Amino acid sequence: MLLIDNQHTNPYFNLAMEEHLLTDVADDIVMLWRNDKAVIIGRNQNALEEINQAYVEQTGIAVVRRLTGGGAVFHDLGNVNFTFIQRKEVGAFSDYRRFTQPVCDFLQTLGVHAELSGRNDLMIDGMKVSGNAQTVRADRIMHHGTLLFDSNLADVSAALNPNKVKMASKGTQSVRSHVTNISSHLPKPMGVETFLERLYAFFNTQSPDAQPYELTDEDVRITERLVHDKYGTWEWNYGRSPAYNFQQTKRFDCGTVDLRLDVRDGVIEQAVLYGDFFGVMDKSGLEQVIVGHRHRPQDIKRALADIDVGSYISGLNTTQLLEMFF
Repeated sequence: MLLIDNQHTNPYFNLAMEEHLLTDVADDIVMLWRNDKAVIIGRNQNALEEINQAYVEQTGIAVVRRLTGGGAVFHDLGNVNFTFIQRKEVGAFSDYRRFTQPVCDFLQTLGVHAELSGRNDLMIDGMKVSGNAQTVRADRIMHHGTLLFDSNLADVSAALNPNKVKMASKGTQSVRSHVTNISSHLPKPMGVETFLERLYAFFNTQSPDAQPYELTDEDVRITERLVHDKYGTWEWNYGRSPAYNFQQTKRFDCGTVDLRLDVRDGVIEQAVLYGDFFGVMDKSGLEQVIVGHRHRPQDIKRALADIDVGSYISGLNTTQLLEMFF
């Protein structure tokens, strides 16, 4: 078994590294790692439905889609991630206890009692400290999970609470749980680096065949290519979102404006504007300008750059209309 202490903290790189290790390395693997601020969304989720987009953009929080299903989770340097990759055995998929029990055993050595709750969460005193997910590729299974050790819980709450808009999609929506930091339950204070070192030592001593492994230049090269081609792209992180319908209604001085979008693969296929507003130009001209663009701020802003919005909706400006898209 290869035991990896991954020092990289770029979320795009680390999610890509997991795919490389799952696909290209034959050995069993345990990897410990951390990410800079990021929302990691499940493979089958609608990214926009899971995040507060204005908040993540203002605070520079990355949004990255992972290989596994399940709900969205927040990462920062106060959160420790663990990844198990091994040959798939009969019944291994969805056997979360098999992979989370060693983590619970480790926490017990620190005087913290955690237990598996529901399908895939670890809880302390009824509050979530770990979300887990799995995927299978060929004859290999990957299980990974989070460990909220000393994360900024204000960021967790703000980033994972989307704006109150009407959106219906076929994606899997996250179920929000009350969360807590492991550090709050320790008998004695401990920093996240010490926690990470002790977790590494625990896996090293618990697995007689454990071999420390350092990522090679080739590992890094392959991973960086995956970032360039997949994990760092809008097409993977947003464009793969399931088809969804978006609706936003706002009251302005000029009247009520009701925006409705049909979005597929992240691209607006249909746009309709309703309301009691007036306009010199027929609103269909403005609707057609919106169609065909990706549902993200910079693309919509670019599409409207040379458009006199007020000629279609008297009294409304471009900035006000842009606010309605998110």
